[in-house]
Amino acid sequence: MEVRYTDVDYLVFSDAASLMASGKSPYQRSTYRYSPLIAFLLIPNSIIHHSWGKFIFSASDLLVGLLIHTILKLRGVPQSISTYCAMVWLVNPFTFTIGTRGNCEPVVCAMVLWIIVCLMNGNLLQAAVWYGLVVHLRIYPIIYALPIILVLDPLYFQSGKKPAVIDWSSSRIKSAFKSSSTKGGDPHHTWVSLTRLVTVRRLMFGLVSGAVFFCCTGFFFYLYGWEFLHEALLYHLTRTDPRHNFSIIFYHIYLQYEHEFSALEKLISFLPQIIVQLVLIFRFAQDLPFCFFVQTLAFVAFNKVITAQYFVWFFCLLPLILPWCSMKLKWKGLACNFLWMGAQTHWLIWGYLLEFKGKHVFIQLWLASLFFLAVNTFVLISIIRHHTYSPVFKRLERVGSKKTS
Repeated sequence: MEVRYTDVDYLVFSDAASLMASGKSPYQRSTYRYSPLIAFLLIPNSIIHHSWGKFIFSASDLLVGLLIHTILKLRGVPQSISTYCAMVWLVNPFTFTIGTRGNCEPVVCAMVLWIIVCLMNGNLLQAAVWYGLVVHLRIYPIIYALPIILVLDPLYFQSGKKPAVIDWSSSRIKSAFKSSSTKGGDPHHTWVSLTRLVTVRRLMFGLVSGAVFFCCTGFFFYLYGWEFLHEALLYHLTRTDPRHNFSIIFYHIYLQYEHEFSALEKLISFLPQIIVQLVLIFRFAQDLPFCFFVQTLAFVAFNKVITAQYFVWFFCLLPLILPWCSMKLKWKGLACNFLWMGAQTHWLIWGYLLEFKGKHVFIQLWLASLFFLAVNTFVLISIIRHHTYSPVFKRLERVGSKKTS
């Protein structure tokens, strides 16, 4: 095949795992820019079978489907609807090819969903451990830190009590949605939440997740030194990839690659992301799965480097919001779906001409990136407008508060 089915990253993972199995640094393999944990998982590639990693990633893909079903059941979504939502992930040709091609993203997606399950079950310590681990594994889940902290409100989490999850099928939920939809965006409500930001549970979550992250990072820094720190973490924060990608900034990076970027240029590249993230967090934090979804979609759309594997980050969260979406599949849902796929296909045509045919189509590819950003923005706004705001947790009575008739 002209375009190989096996992901290039899988070959990189396998080579790094082979080096690790022989006692060497995985970073001796050029372009390996991940945590050593991924290479460690793939050590059986050189012992049992070279497709061991694909089996692990594909099994994680199935686990994501199970976790989607679990989260929706915890929120009281009927069995049939939960199954249909899980199938949106499981039978999606884009998502299941990611794991079978040998990409590690399904593992990360499963960890993110498991953190949501832990939070809904009140297992804050376990959620904190997994959150520190997933941020070490792939740095992007750091964007979920603030919404998690905001949702750990004393009104929802109290000592000795399991948080009460609002049931999807509750007769009272429909009226609660309407009042909550305005309350969630109230500046006064947001300010009150910020003033009581420091609580025991929030401190515990931050300290435990931070300790796990720094312990993992410190351990591998001890083993592999500055090479690990640069390749696995710092590279992703300062990455300026001159190769073509879906981002609208790629062409500017390509033209200016041999020149040092100014502080203003670096700020401008991050500013749209930061602003959009803060707006979405303070508006939707209590509706945690939806907040994760819109955050991730916006983060990917406005990122300075975008590859196809990044789309899996929000695809795994999409089924979690479908029961609260009023957008009809026919016709608006299909229109958004085909518009997004069409914009991506349009970009891929120009990318193929550049990469495989050597055509000078940088301008056309950049214009395709602009169109893709516009479509992502349109889809994001459409989803927000058709979403029924639904806080995950029900407010608990404060200890010692008097019952009112």
